[in-house]
Amino acid sequence: MCWSATADLVAGTAVAAVGVVCLARVRRARDLAVAALPLLLGVHQLVEAAVWESGGGCSAAATAWAVIALPLLPVWVPVGVLLAAAPGARRRLWAPVAVGGVTAAVLVHALATGPVSAEIRGRTLGYEVHVAWTPLVLTGYLFATLGALLLARDRWLRALGSVLAAGALACAALWRLEFASTWCAFAAVASLLVLGWVRDRQPAAGSG
Repeated sequence: MCWSATADLVAGTAVAAVGVVCLARVRRARDLAVAALPLLLGVHQLVEAAVWESGGGCSAAATAWAVIALPLLPVWVPVGVLLAAAPGARRRLWAPVAVGGVTAAVLVHALATGPVSAEIRGRTLGYEVHVAWTPLVLTGYLFATLGALLLARDRWLRALGSVLAAGALACAALWRLEFASTWCAFAAVASLLVLGWVRDRQPAAGSG
């Protein structure tokens, strides 16, 4: 697929619509954060469509994109997985939650103290955010987001984590400078697996 404003608009609308379906089907309050993940990532792609339309540079759309991609996701994903897990399966998930919190704090500081800029590079977008200790922060980010999914006992969430991990490797290998944009787009599409997770979580017909 060629990345463009139209591609992000179509993908974002489709993924967000699936997110609405996930939220409509969810039956447990503790599952809401995970069920809402496709909606969040779909909206994220719609924000990126606005970044395309703005022509890049420092814009409100670029800042909004960075807020969702950087400090929000490493908190949202591990906390959502922790809440959805059975009480006996939560101990292993506290590490991604803690690492995600620290990582998000560093990224919030970076966004608060420096500009966010976007640059159109052919068929991809590159984002520029000045983050200290980038390799360490990236490691924490991936451990919080991917680690929480891979440590989950639910097969759908582990599948999502595996797909996103493979996507991260592919995006990093193909588009080093545009990694964040391409991996977030990949994550939005992969989050459709959450619909299968929501269906599995629904009580069986006739159960109390």
